[in-house]
Amino acid sequence: MNRRSFVDICKGSFGRKVAYTGASVITHENVLKVVGKAVGVLNYNRPFIRYLHDYYMGDQPILYREKTVRPEINNKTVENHALEIVRFKAGQTYGEPIQYVSRKKDDAINKAVDALNDYMRDAHKQARDIELGTWQSSVGTAYKASLKAEKNSLIPFRIHVPTPLNTIIVYSLEDGRDMLSIQQLKDENEEQYYLCFSDDKYFIIKNGQITKAGINGFGGIPITEYPNNPDRLSDIEIVITALDQINKIQSDRMNGIEQFVQAFMLFKNCEINKDEFIEMSQLGAIQVKDSTQTNKSDVKLMTAELNQEQTQVSKDDVYRQVLVVEGMPDRQQNSGGDTGQAVYLRNGWDFAEQRAKLDEPFIIEAEKKHCQIVLNIIKQTTNDVPLTVRDFDVKITRNSTDNMLVKAQSLDYLLKNKVNPLIALATCGLFGDPEKVWIMSKPYMDTIFKTQDQLDVETEKLRAYELLKNQPNNSVKTGEA
Repeated sequence: MNRRSFVDICKGSFGRKVAYTGASVITHENVLKVVGKAVGVLNYNRPFIRYLHDYYMGDQPILYREKTVRPEINNKTVENHALEIVRFKAGQTYGEPIQYVSRKKDDAINKAVDALNDYMRDAHKQARDIELGTWQSSVGTAYKASLKAEKNSLIPFRIHVPTPLNTIIVYSLEDGRDMLSIQQLKDENEEQYYLCFSDDKYFIIKNGQITKAGINGFGGIPITEYPNNPDRLSDIEIVITALDQINKIQSDRMNGIEQFVQAFMLFKNCEINKDEFIEMSQLGAIQVKDSTQTNKSDVKLMTAELNQEQTQVSKDDVYRQVLVVEGMPDRQQNSGGDTGQAVYLRNGWDFAEQRAKLDEPFIIEAEKKHCQIVLNIIKQTTNDVPLTVRDFDVKITRNSTDNMLVKAQSLDYLLKNKVNPLIALATCGLFGDPEKVWIMSKPYMDTIFKTQDQLDVETEKLRAYELLKNQPNNSVKTGEA
């Protein structure tokens, strides 16, 4: 339970710690030492990972707040903006399926890339990516495992997203490459063991001993880390104190309303017993009598109403700062008279796009590692995707229909100014796979725009015609083509 604030838990240590090793090769002799140090890092990160994921799920400190003054009025309201942040970030990157696009104008490679995309769809990769993106945004890092499928499966591999609570990758201190993946698991007898993969070997470690080892049949480490950023900072933890403040403000507002409704009643120079008070409350009226001329009787409610308007201003300010830090758009109302592009810029959508582009290279790097293992598995089984990771690029597609008119106008402008159609298709941002769109559209493009090959053929024909026309005794008449 997240009773304490995250700052009290992490004590200023933000971001997830990374496991490193100085070993250049993982062997039987050094694997126990490497695993021992890495498990220490995993155990260090685990409380923070669990706290942040539970916080995203709604388990936030405000739910455990205690109130000493009038403890019966203690509203505990969670405005789960952590879920809003994580869903937005995951949707921004993984809301559309990640596509692989060919780098080369080669029909065989294009068909192989299409086959790889089909395999990924059949493996429900997008669902696994959304699961991965949720972990990645909420706790700062995530992992994806590429595994061999069962013999009767329609596709040769399957994708699994192991929890960061029991998974870690060990990197080289020398050059930063992946050295070892470690998963903390339990067998059917609930006994704990570690499943480890290096580039060429696998190890099963139980009770501090290697119980099984062998050749790694994946052709590489099958688990890939997807860091949220170089520091493994969670999108929640960078604004978690502000999110706690929003919960407090909203809860205190509810307390203020309830305390106003349930205000104490003050009897001045009056003696009222319990039964009389209950009877008066039921009747809705109170009658008092001055005891003397100097001691005048009075009955009134003791109230001090919270200024709701000023409280809302404070809450809105904190929320806006959360959006600024996160690079998220502000959903403020359009005042009218603005173009779509002006609203896009003013409300912060362009800033959100630029922030997302900063994270793309890390996702693309991880995707290439994941694809390498998938291609190795396919090669060992069906061998019907003759590709290497150098044959294609990873395309992260966001909302291609956003500002669609401007993008279409840009495409039209580029084409009319004789820019290569493939470059125009890639530049305008309308299509997730411009290479495939170009190939499918080429027959139609050729009817409108002459390709360089067509221009070369026409030039050659014209040159041959001029040579033939200038020869003596030629039969070519002027004006004939």
